[in-house]
Amino acid sequence: MKTNDVILKTTSHVVFFIIFLFSIHVFLAGHFAPGGGFVGGLLTSSAIVLLLLVYDIKTVQKLLPINYTIMTASGLVLALGTASIGMFLGKPFFKHYFDHFYLPLIGDTELHTAMLFDTGVYLVVVGVTLTIIQSIGGDD
Repeated sequence: MKTNDVILKTTSHVVFFIIFLFSIHVFLAGHFAPGGGFVGGLLTSSAIVLLLLVYDIKTVQKLLPINYTIMTASGLVLALGTASIGMFLGKPFFKHYFDHFYLPLIGDTELHTAMLFDTGVYLVVVGVTLTIIQSIGGDD
């Protein structure tokens, strides 16, 4: 028997977006404050797990048609590729590069290779976490 939990479903939509937006904030603030790709990825995973608790796996897969194995692999390639840039330039592994750029609508800003590395870590954490959660809960 399937229950109709209107309050739970409605609340979960609001809470999902709050957690997801906070995860983006933590991800972006992680270069100058505590946070970054790992914590942001865990928060994003927890937001998606909230949807998995409210709905079933098939419904969430229809809502978010993401192959988490490909997400994990692309995150690994991005993180390791960013870390390897220094080796190709004769510098140490994990050498950090940054520069100032003028971007329209934003103005003068710094762009870092740490941001690309954190993006790879973010993708790996979300991909691995949700692959594990879906493989555990995916039994029919």
